[in-house]
Amino acid sequence: MNADVRLRRLEREYAGRIELVWRAFLLRPRPRPAPESREETARALEKFRAYTRSWEHVGADEDAGEFRVWQTDAGPPSHSIPAHLVAKAAARVGREAFAKMHARLLHAYFVENRDTSDRDTLHALWREEGLPEPAFDAHRDPAILRDVLREHDEAVAFGATGVPAVRLDGNAAVIVGAQPEALYRRWIERSLARLDAAAGPPA
Repeated sequence: MNADVRLRRLEREYAGRIELVWRAFLLRPRPRPAPESREETARALEKFRAYTRSWEHVGADEDAGEFRVWQTDAGPPSHSIPAHLVAKAAARVGREAFAKMHARLLHAYFVENRDTSDRDTLHALWREEGLPEPAFDAHRDPAILRDVLREHDEAVAFGATGVPAVRLDGNAAVIVGAQPEALYRRWIERSLARLDAAAGPPA
């Protein structure tokens, strides 16, 4: 969330010069086994709630996104793929639809504490954003799943070990973790300066 806030602000600042392209990285590529009892379900949820207390630290940053320690009885999310499939289905509708769904997924997870691996929850989020109903079914397209897995593998090959991970097109370096906005800005400025130098003076 914090990197999302900072990078979107920089995209607006450098409008026309940079463009954010979000790609898949799977923190949980495979579904975790379903609990075998109510007691096991409760233990898993309490363990997840304890984990989300770490969000209070990142949420304390001055320019942080919005976070809430998990308070609902939903989840925890079983794996990462469903949300990525739905985000890419939105991308087929258009860039604006993807941006809306991307932001909605983050808010649903980090603020509303909704299970973003649950298909009914994802469908509800789609409807809440007013996206065209028939386009939701694209998340079942095997081609979208292949795209998600390919992008994940590419990120791993570039050196991504978690999220957020940021890479500039044409630069193999990957910055992992939410970094201060000043660091992202320096990286962008240096890259733009190299591109300008390579292009030479205007004719």
